[in-house]
Amino acid sequence: MFEVKSENIMPSCRFGDNYNGPSENRSPMALWAKAQSLPPEALQQVRAIYTDRFPIEVRHFLASWIEEKMWGLEIETDNPQHEQYAANIVADLIHQLETKANSMNSEELLITKYKLMDSANAFKQRYARCPLDLFRLMRHCLNSELKVIQQVENVPMGSMPPGTGLMPDSAAEIAQQVDVLRHRTTETGKLLRQMEQEQENFALHYHECTKLKAHLQHLQSQLINQQNIELEKTVRRQKDISEQTLNQKVSSLLQLRLQLADKLSESVTHLVTLQCRVLDEELIRWKREQQLAGNGAQFNSNLDNIQDWCESLAEIIWLNRQQIKEVERLKQKLTLEPPGVVDVLPNLSIQITQLLSSLVTSTFIIEKQPPQVMKTNTRFTSTVRLLVGGKLNVHMTPPQVKVTIISEAQANALLKNDKIAKGEASGEILNNTGTMEYHQATRQLSVSFRNMQLKKIKRAEKKGTESVMDEKFSLLFQSQFSVGGGELVFQVWTLSLPVVVIVHGNQEPHAWATVTWDNAFAEPGRVPFAVPDKVAWCHVAEALNMKFRYATGRPLTEENLCFLAEKAFRNPNMSDFQNQMLTWSQFCKEPLQERSFTFWEWFYAVMKLTREHLRGPWMDGLILGFIRKKQAQDMLIATNTTSTFLLRFSDSELGGITIAWVGDGELGSQVFMLQPFTHKDFAIRSLPDRIADLQHLVHLYPDIPKDQAFSKYYTPLENQPTSNNGYVKPFLVTHVPGWGGPGPSSTPSYPNTPHMFQAPSPEAGSARDTPSVASHVSDSVSSELEWILSYAGAGAQSAAGEAEYNGSNMDFLEDFDNFDVYLPHPTYRQA
Repeated sequence: MFEVKSENIMPSCRFGDNYNGPSENRSPMALWAKAQSLPPEALQQVRAIYTDRFPIEVRHFLASWIEEKMWGLEIETDNPQHEQYAANIVADLIHQLETKANSMNSEELLITKYKLMDSANAFKQRYARCPLDLFRLMRHCLNSELKVIQQVENVPMGSMPPGTGLMPDSAAEIAQQVDVLRHRTTETGKLLRQMEQEQENFALHYHECTKLKAHLQHLQSQLINQQNIELEKTVRRQKDISEQTLNQKVSSLLQLRLQLADKLSESVTHLVTLQCRVLDEELIRWKREQQLAGNGAQFNSNLDNIQDWCESLAEIIWLNRQQIKEVERLKQKLTLEPPGVVDVLPNLSIQITQLLSSLVTSTFIIEKQPPQVMKTNTRFTSTVRLLVGGKLNVHMTPPQVKVTIISEAQANALLKNDKIAKGEASGEILNNTGTMEYHQATRQLSVSFRNMQLKKIKRAEKKGTESVMDEKFSLLFQSQFSVGGGELVFQVWTLSLPVVVIVHGNQEPHAWATVTWDNAFAEPGRVPFAVPDKVAWCHVAEALNMKFRYATGRPLTEENLCFLAEKAFRNPNMSDFQNQMLTWSQFCKEPLQERSFTFWEWFYAVMKLTREHLRGPWMDGLILGFIRKKQAQDMLIATNTTSTFLLRFSDSELGGITIAWVGDGELGSQVFMLQPFTHKDFAIRSLPDRIADLQHLVHLYPDIPKDQAFSKYYTPLENQPTSNNGYVKPFLVTHVPGWGGPGPSSTPSYPNTPHMFQAPSPEAGSARDTPSVASHVSDSVSSELEWILSYAGAGAQSAAGEAEYNGSNMDFLEDFDNFDVYLPHPTYRQA
């Protein structure tokens, strides 16, 4: 049920613009009045715009209200505020319809009154789930009217003033084409019934004519007398009239058959066009947007709309198929083939069945994709949906769906042969079968796999520099069902997006490189799972920005992307890099200069650090991050103010961020850089708290007081130093030797608290980009923390053994999947 909202959420509008140009006193019925004065042919085009989905009576009796509300709207139906306004217009339309209908009390308008009431009720039922569909349809109808008027008056299509809001709408156009096809199917149904009646009539007359012939033959065999001669003349005259009537009926019947065949041919042609648009444009676009969503793109799924279109297509195709079969049955009962006319029905029957088969197999889709980086022995979920299942009554015998994992080579073979060898799979998946269920409220036939788990994987042999994280698999969903009482049996299958299988978390970064590259640069209709080996930087930058924005909440700036381009191409002096081609090897295979990690590994580590520990300050613009060391030094020196600092991501430390600040050195103002913090450091104490600890940091670049910038992220201090059990609760304070201890804003450490030098994060490369100042951490449990760190380091070292980390090659981790290090919990005593 629709409800008119009281709030006035109004998108920007410009009223008073007529299609011919601005007019201060434009009549609100200007468009409809113009349409009514069109020549007959053009007026017929306007009438054809309005179908049962939006009747012309509604347009006529609410013309003033419709044009007042719709004209001049600059509305975006994807905008939540505009969406609410559009829904309010639809609710108000239904209210206006009911009010108008109730005001019609004269007998002359009784039929119109019922028509408007029926329309109001139909709108409530049809558009209850998505009132925006009706809004789009209204907008499309007005736009179509406008086009007809422009064509008649030779108004250029581009001369519309801005702000009319009557833009073409794909969804409304498809809905209108569906209505046209439904109307055509109704017309052919009427012709079919007429043909059946005329054929039955013909059969009766033929039987009567046969009786007359037999009677005439009988009379001719009798003795000739005057009475028989008169009777014979009468019977002969009746027979001639009957034969003449039969000839007329044959001619009419043949004409009707040809007319029906032509109309069915036209309907099938229109169905082919519309189905191609829905499946090859709208559904493919949905799948592409779903894939880009794997990289973080916004995904406004219109799958319910696509299901509506597909269900309408299934219904219309099935009706046309039944009509074609009925025509063939009637023709077999009465064989009348005019000479020189080719019977098109057999080809139409094949074509319409192929259309139905294509529709069913194409609408078996994965609504929720499995994870594209899949770890063995880890639970995952996925959902499969058949968009036409409810309309074809597939749910009456719920089909089973089976899931297997196949390799890239097997996926290729499947597409070529449309089948896969029985029992052939590249791994073992637990809980891999499910039964599709029909949900009455949503009209969806689907199955959700909630507890699948990949137990083991069978890999292909590696070539050259290939690693297990380069290898792509896919989940194959298969099912079989019948429609029409077993008349047609469909074997359907669909492939998931490419999946990279890992056994250890350390393999995750490179696996995500493979997935990100595939999601961003896969082309429609590709051979699984081919991707280009090199891509223009502008496209790579778009993918990186999409990924970073999704993970951290804020997009990258042009300056950030320039920095990333210089790093990816290993060239700090690049100027024109937008169309420069970046190779897959440069992206995630070749280590950066003087580093042991790749560009992607560096980027991924920064993104992970920002998402998990720096999201708030990053979204507030407090972290410059992507900036070269030399540039940071120049910017800080230029401020000519000591104690000014900025935050930049470390070049030498994976997932590290450093604090650079201006201080007084031996030669005057000098830039210092703190040893980078990593996620291990922030797991102990957050970046804002560490900045609060360092009293020599006063202003965030260029001149923002640090408390103003970071205070909302500070951790509140406990008022009670002693807990209920008598122990003292310790906390950490960051301290840089030579730059003073904690200031007034920090609680002083307890007397005689030992100071521990903070263990530096492990070096990622053989050379660091700058000498850095190490910070100390003051803590009442320093000796125990030191022991834990040393214990963990020794345990990890012994676990890895002789295996070495060499860039993205993490294949050795296949053997270390079940290794764990157990650390005892330290005991904290009262200081």
